[in-house]
Amino acid sequence: MIRDWSTAFAAAVRSRPAPVTHGLTALCVVLFVLGPASGLNPVYGTGEELLAAQRACFRRWGVVPAELLSGAPDSLLTPLTALFVHGGWLHLLGNMLFLQVFGVMTERRMGSGRFAVFYLGCGSLALLGYALANASSEQSLVGASGAVSAVLGAFLHLFPRARVTSLLPFLLFLPVRLPAWVVLPFWAALQWLGAERAGDGPGVAYLAHLVGFGLGFATARMGFRRATTVNPPATATQGENQP
Repeated sequence: MIRDWSTAFAAAVRSRPAPVTHGLTALCVVLFVLGPASGLNPVYGTGEELLAAQRACFRRWGVVPAELLSGAPDSLLTPLTALFVHGGWLHLLGNMLFLQVFGVMTERRMGSGRFAVFYLGCGSLALLGYALANASSEQSLVGASGAVSAVLGAFLHLFPRARVTSLLPFLLFLPVRLPAWVVLPFWAALQWLGAERAGDGPGVAYLAHLVGFGLGFATARMGFRRATTVNPPATATQGENQP
């Protein structure tokens, strides 16, 4: 969950607009609501019929490593299409809230056109990286987590001193304001530990998070200077399964 995210978002909107960030968020929300995963569209039915529709959607538009690496024609674009498919409400809301908090400032710094290429490119490569590491997997991988992780990595380079309000588990989830250079590497470390613990099997694709984060940081470091001022500050919580 994001704490006080609406305050940061409202302040960002009053500054230079970020049409790509807002457009990506809106598109993901609309596709999710209209798709079977939301459970809101009656065209997909209920019960077993709905579950079958969800599985078919994830397999058609998500990354299935074994199919992608075999060169199946229908799977070649899935590293891109999977960025706009989410498995559930929490999956969607977590990714979109993090995208809003960190994406607005990152887009302003990069420029909208370059940010769009950055988001889609890093997100697709993060999913491809996961597929290469799990070449025999038949599990469908969906969601914008790899792309949002890339935004976090870029934010770390661009705004390392931005104050991020975090709820840290080892402090009983008490809110603490820390600079991004503390919070975001800590988040990345949690992803690493999660990948080690889970073996990066079915469930949260920690490896895709790590690949996206690394690509985002490296891309921003090579192409963009760090900001000297930060306005507004970012506000987010620290959780190992976010984005």
